[in-house]
Amino acid sequence: MSSVQRPQGLVLEALERRVGSNLVLDGLNLSVAPGECLALLGPSGCGKTTTLRLIAGLDQPSAGRIRLDGDDITRQPPSRREVGMVFQSYALYPHLTVERNLSLGMELRGLPRGRIAEQISSVLELLQLEPQRRRRPAELSGGQRQRVALARALVRKPRLFLLDEPMSNLDAQLREDLRAELRLLLCGGPQPVVYVTHDQQEAMGLADRIAVLHQGRLQQIGTPRELYDEPANLFVAGFIGRPRINVLPAEAGRIRAVRPEHLEPVAEGGLPARVLLREWQGASQLLQLDTPHGRWRMVCDGRVEVSETMGLGWPVARELCFEAGSGRRLA
Repeated sequence: MSSVQRPQGLVLEALERRVGSNLVLDGLNLSVAPGECLALLGPSGCGKTTTLRLIAGLDQPSAGRIRLDGDDITRQPPSRREVGMVFQSYALYPHLTVERNLSLGMELRGLPRGRIAEQISSVLELLQLEPQRRRRPAELSGGQRQRVALARALVRKPRLFLLDEPMSNLDAQLREDLRAELRLLLCGGPQPVVYVTHDQQEAMGLADRIAVLHQGRLQQIGTPRELYDEPANLFVAGFIGRPRINVLPAEAGRIRAVRPEHLEPVAEGGLPARVLLREWQGASQLLQLDTPHGRWRMVCDGRVEVSETMGLGWPVARELCFEAGSGRRLA
């Protein structure tokens, strides 16, 4: 007799959350495979943190189901979900050492002392925190405190990792360094990873796939490359990619758009433009341009001066077209 294989990973089925008459999350469907990192990306108020809280059991959905490795956990209390969470605020006990911050939860669950010590030593070594074992949070740098918060999630050996904008309090260089560490530590392991962020660069650098949310609705889900090359609508096209995409006025029911890195100066004709600002970005420069269609952006390798005028062109194959009314991308 053959057994039915249970679906592995995290599955959200028509998940909905209402607060009074306000629909905060509208029928969200998505799945995250074991070892996959999915980023929930969108502006403030789009529903990404709400989704994370529903998965963790901190809030209850108004409708829909949450399954983890085939188990329906929709109504399970947070303590039974075996979820490791990392918050923006670190949420460390200020009066406890690093070691005690990690051990307290395991002690409350009644794990043997030997096993607790073994798991803590393993995680501290992995995250290069052994020298800070007996320090308190106030004696640590921001990056070290974030590592401790991550260590506390890792030491539990959860079935699922949830990260809620864990690097938003750190400076840009430290975020870049920790992003690489997170990718190596979490992604590709046995657990699904759900990572909430409003930073599209962070999402594209860390996640295997990205789910873009807007006003409580899923706009598109796909790999970073898919979202960049084939945005489902004008919102996704504008949210994914830096500098922001340039948009032409609607014409014959269509809106055309072109990314700044696909613009190029042309010898004759083209869209007239005057350079307003120039920002050096290492090997290239970002130009802010005044055009008949408003302020445009262009990435340029050559030397261009402020107040210089030029004609702009772009390959037709690089142009994205959208339906004027709905914003839906046209083939």
